[in-house]
Amino acid sequence: MPPELAHWDNFYVITGSAAGALIGLQFVVLALIAERPASGSAEAGAAFASPTIVHLSVVLLLSALLHAPWPSLSIPAALCGLIGFIGVAYSILVARRMRKQSTYRPAFEDWLFHFVLPLAAYGILAASPFAAPTYTREALFAIGAVALLLLFTAIHNAWDSVAYHVLVHRRDHHND
Repeated sequence: MPPELAHWDNFYVITGSAAGALIGLQFVVLALIAERPASGSAEAGAAFASPTIVHLSVVLLLSALLHAPWPSLSIPAALCGLIGFIGVAYSILVARRMRKQSTYRPAFEDWLFHFVLPLAAYGILAASPFAAPTYTREALFAIGAVALLLLFTAIHNAWDSVAYHVLVHRRDHHND
């Protein structure tokens, strides 16, 4: 393992473990609320729930990639860049899905946490391999910041989704 990555072991063990646990918890929550699917919920799920799992999975993947015993930084840097470019494309797809679905009208906070912040995170990740050869330390901090941003964004989005289903959808469903 390159010495630059050795200093990041604990960070990625913590973020990867958190992401893995939260992925499992998200599946449990979705299973619990699956009894009451609303019309259009598949479109809304693709726009709001699926990205949460994708972001947590990317954090888990980054944690595994950067914890592996690579002989140099070039391979993990290239993989981080590839993940970043795929993430940028996925963020644009999520924005299209948010506009297309008709179950819920996204507010500013939804656009911020479901599109803007993930797009920024994936954009930084896509740029990281270009900085890694010259600014290795800074690139590693940027990738760490991306992992935390995606983790916290996914936590926010998961909580927001549960709160919506429990406090809004359930209330409206009981009032029918």
